[in-house]
Amino acid sequence: MDKIKISAVAYTNTKAFIYGLEHSDIRNKIDLSLDIPSDCAAKVISGEVDMGLMPVAAIAMVPNANIVADYCIGSDGAVNSVFIFSDVPVEEIRSLKLDSHSRTSNNLAKVLLKFYWKKEVDFTTDPLAKTDAIVLIGDRTFGKKDDYAYAYDMGEEWKNFTGLPFMYAAWVANKDISPEFKAEFNAAMKLGLAHRQDVLKALKPTENFDLEDYLYNKLQFEVTEERTKALKMFLAYIDQLEPTTV
Repeated sequence: MDKIKISAVAYTNTKAFIYGLEHSDIRNKIDLSLDIPSDCAAKVISGEVDMGLMPVAAIAMVPNANIVADYCIGSDGAVNSVFIFSDVPVEEIRSLKLDSHSRTSNNLAKVLLKFYWKKEVDFTTDPLAKTDAIVLIGDRTFGKKDDYAYAYDMGEEWKNFTGLPFMYAAWVANKDISPEFKAEFNAAMKLGLAHRQDVLKALKPTENFDLEDYLYNKLQFEVTEERTKALKMFLAYIDQLEPTTV
């Protein structure tokens, strides 16, 4: 049997999932690559891999897209790794630098600014541009909140806006995946989450950041009815955004 090609995100928030894949028999049935979110999405969209843990904002770009696992990267309120960092309060933001790593976080920032904060903002992906604020996600945000005058946790702001939790990334396939493989894959995810203490022991401590709180409290990993509702709402808001070049 050909191995299922999988792309997963190489961030701390996926370490439990990777642990599960590497410590269960499914490891012999997969070909796993670790990528940043945007590259993961690109591989699923192009067919370079069969499935991946990809930013949800890119799901519509995947041919024959289907969510194939009961697990995701989510939060119910503050997530502590998806931020708008700003030099000014949100009501004064005029320009925002987007993060090249994730389409979802960039679109979440645009949705919050337009529909929640009622702001019209100029966006750029130029890494050298001087802007009022930036989007930053993942491990690069750990312990960085105090480096900025204002830190807006987008998981918390989405909850304030909608009353719903959020789904940042889901396991999405571009082909039919057998029920047997899905069941085995879900079992591997569950195994990994049950061994988060082992994951924590392998992580390098981060100054001014509580990794245990992050993995056990800030992050939530189940695809729930409420999180699915939030996903549909988020994608509908994205459809209402004006097309941009970034």
